[in-house]
Amino acid sequence: MQHDLEPDFVDEVRRFLDAHADRRPEPAAFRWGDGDDRVAYFSADPPDVERAAVDRARAWQRTRYENGFGWITGPPEYGGRGLTAVHDMLYDAVEAEYDVPDTGTIGVVGLGMVGPTILAHARQHLKDRWLPAMYRGDAIACQLFSEPGAGSDLAAVRTTAVRDGADWVLNGQKVWTSVAHLSQIGLALARTDPDAPKHRGITAFLVPMDAPGVEVRPLRQMTGGADFNEVFLTDVRVPDDHRLGDVDGGWTVALTTLMNERATVGNEGVGAVSAALTPDRLAALMRAAGHEDDGALRARLAELLVDLTATAQLNARAIRRMRAGVAPGPEMSVSKLMYAQNLTKAAHFAADVLGQRVIADTGEWGTFAWTELLLATPALRILGGTEEIMKNILAERVLGLPKEPGIDTRSPFRALRHSVADQGGRS
Repeated sequence: MQHDLEPDFVDEVRRFLDAHADRRPEPAAFRWGDGDDRVAYFSADPPDVERAAVDRARAWQRTRYENGFGWITGPPEYGGRGLTAVHDMLYDAVEAEYDVPDTGTIGVVGLGMVGPTILAHARQHLKDRWLPAMYRGDAIACQLFSEPGAGSDLAAVRTTAVRDGADWVLNGQKVWTSVAHLSQIGLALARTDPDAPKHRGITAFLVPMDAPGVEVRPLRQMTGGADFNEVFLTDVRVPDDHRLGDVDGGWTVALTTLMNERATVGNEGVGAVSAALTPDRLAALMRAAGHEDDGALRARLAELLVDLTATAQLNARAIRRMRAGVAPGPEMSVSKLMYAQNLTKAAHFAADVLGQRVIADTGEWGTFAWTELLLATPALRILGGTEEIMKNILAERVLGLPKEPGIDTRSPFRALRHSVADQGGRS
């Protein structure tokens, strides 16, 4: 990347934002009891509020697209700029200084994961139809991957796709599907060869969400919101020209999506709860609860702040590498892992400081407000790849440790058992 282009790009971004948005005021010094005390990761807005927020997000995405900032890394033929991921990060850093709608609902899954997959694997007519629409904010996409029996082991999908002339007929159930209730298209994995090894018998399809047989049901979370859905596919007919990649080659398509998912989730940093994870706020929490002299809690707070700082520095290192033209290594996987662990540690720290006040709403500022984050922490350690999967990836691909035996892997113990059985049969 040419470094002398960065100041020009930043200046261009600022001119655009100055013309279309107001700058955020400088944050006031933290004072206990001032402002909104909510600490939440997932939304709990009622449907009408959510729809209004989505409409604002789509309008802002359209403004960005029409001014050349809707898909900074995308090909020019689809309205992109053809620039680098560093330019994308620079834009995000500058935009954070302005008061603009949050586009996460339409952007994280659709623009961050499904869009790059369509670009890499879809047929030309699908690219022409959906890529400009998605990055202009006219269409929202979801990811139809997880199933009740195939979450971490994604290759164990049971949704089937059977060829019927020029169509495929899909039957099955997907679950934990973000924004499915808002989406026009979904990227689905289905099993097309039940007799093939499980990674080789899967095919990817782009499914119109308004097709007959597609039913979306919201899943109410214990945080109070319904960000996720279960999706039922009953005799859903999908044309063969909506297939992504080769028949039985869906695992390659899935890997494209998953790699973009790792980077997207890892880059969130501390996301929507960042304002609560500051030394001032957390120390004030201890004082308000009367635990400022608790040595054990002070040690835990110090450890948490060190982890937050280390994660921020790791992300900064990845950006520096990208600026130098070096492809990011395992930083994104580590960042994703630390992202979930940091939020989990923070929520459990707050719960231990507050005691019963974290589960009983007494009306006291800054106490019960932590409940939503606490209830969200199990999901944080699953979404974007479970902690166990991420640790295995780092162990095997970074540290070079042996692959962990799975239920479909012939482990040494199974081999020994079969050897003993074979010997017994011959005796």
